[in-house]
Amino acid sequence: MEGGDWQQENLMSWWWRGAGKTQVSLLTSWNPPTTAQLTLESLPSSAAEGKDVLLLVHNLPEGLAGLSWYKGASVDSNRQIASYVIDSQTNVPGPAYSGRETIYPNGSLLLQNVTLEDTGYYTLQAIKKNLLNEKVIGQLRVYPELPTPKVTSNNSNPVENKDPVVFTCEPQTQDTTNLWLINHQSISNSAWLQLSKDNRTLTLLRVTRDDSGPYECVTWNPGSASHSDPFHLNVLYGPETPTISPSDSHYSSRANLSLSCHAASNPPAQYSWLINGRAQQPTQELFIPHITANNSGSYTCLVHNSVTGLSRTTVKIITVSEPVGQPTLIASNATDRDIRRPWSQPASQMTLGLPSGGSSVPSVCGSGRGCSYIGTTVHSPQPVRKRDAGGQSCEVSNPSVPAK
Repeated sequence: MEGGDWQQENLMSWWWRGAGKTQVSLLTSWNPPTTAQLTLESLPSSAAEGKDVLLLVHNLPEGLAGLSWYKGASVDSNRQIASYVIDSQTNVPGPAYSGRETIYPNGSLLLQNVTLEDTGYYTLQAIKKNLLNEKVIGQLRVYPELPTPKVTSNNSNPVENKDPVVFTCEPQTQDTTNLWLINHQSISNSAWLQLSKDNRTLTLLRVTRDDSGPYECVTWNPGSASHSDPFHLNVLYGPETPTISPSDSHYSSRANLSLSCHAASNPPAQYSWLINGRAQQPTQELFIPHITANNSGSYTCLVHNSVTGLSRTTVKIITVSEPVGQPTLIASNATDRDIRRPWSQPASQMTLGLPSGGSSVPSVCGSGRGCSYIGTTVHSPQPVRKRDAGGQSCEVSNPSVPAK
C-alpha cells in the first residue's frame, strides 16, 4: 500500500471512530473564504407517507474525503444514517440506517417509502481531507397519505323549501384542510350556506330543486390531496299548478275529446279527473270518443304528490255544439198593402226556424237595414218599405262549426 493511501485510510478510520465530533467546535471558530454556501433542498418539500424523498445537496465543497448523514439537527454517531467514502464510492451503514436510505456521489440522500417517523431534521457533514469539515441541516416533513373522502348527509331526500340538509366530509383526519365543491365549483358566500370552523360540515338552510348537486369534498394537506365521489340530493317538490292541453275549449259533436294534464313534481304526481264534479278513473290522459252536447261542462284535473302531501287543481270548461242545419225564415206584417203603406204599419218581424244546435244569428240581411235578434224572432226597427221587397236571408252558427 502506498504511503499516501495508508494515511488516507487511517484518517478515515480515525474519523468514523468519533473524532469527527471534535470537528464541530472547529467549524464554529473557523471562517472559510467566501464561497457558495452548502445547502440542502427537500424534493418534494412536503411528502406523503409511502413516497420517495430526495434531500438534494447544493454547492458541495471540493477536496472531500467522505460524506456522512445523521438523523437530527446535530452530528451524533448514534444517529448516523450512513457515510459515503469518496475514493471507494461505497456506502457504510450507520446505527440509524433502516435499509431505505442511499447516499449518492453528489452527497444527496434518497429516502424511499417514507413514514411519518421520518419527519424531522437531517444533518449532512462534508468531511474534507484537510479536516476543515462543513455541515448543513435540512428538514423533512412527512404527512399522512389521505384516504378517499366520502360525503354523507343527514337527509338525501329533502322537501323543497322545508328541510335543511347537513353534509359531512368523512373521515375526520388531523392537519387536513377540507374544501367543498357544488356543481364542480367552489362554494360562494350565501345566506343559505353555513360551514363549520374546520370546513368539515356544510349546511344548506333551505333547499330548492336547483340544489340537487353534485356535492364533492376535497381533503388536502401539504403532502397529498384526495377527492370524494359526487353526491346528489333527491329534492322532493311539487306538484305545481297543472296545465291541461290542448288549449281548445269548443268542440263539435261526434268529435273525439282527448285531454292531457301535466304538473312538475318529484316524485311524479298522481293524476285524476272530475267531469262536472263526478270522479273518473285515475289517469293523466283523458279520452272520450264521439262526444255530444251532453259532454259539455267543467273538466277538472287533480294532481297530488304523496310524499310532499301537496295537491293542485286546474279547471277547463268544454263546450260541445251540434252541427248547424239550414234555417227557415218566416215573415209577418209584410203584405203588399203594408209595403204600399209603410207609414201606417208597425215594425216588421221575421220568425226563424232554428235547426238543432243553432245558438246565434250574427246577421239578417234586408237591404242593409238594421235588425235585432230575440230568441228565434228577428225584429226590424223600421216599417217595411217597398224597396224591402224581395229575398231575405239569415245566418246561424255556433262557436265550433262554420256558419250557414
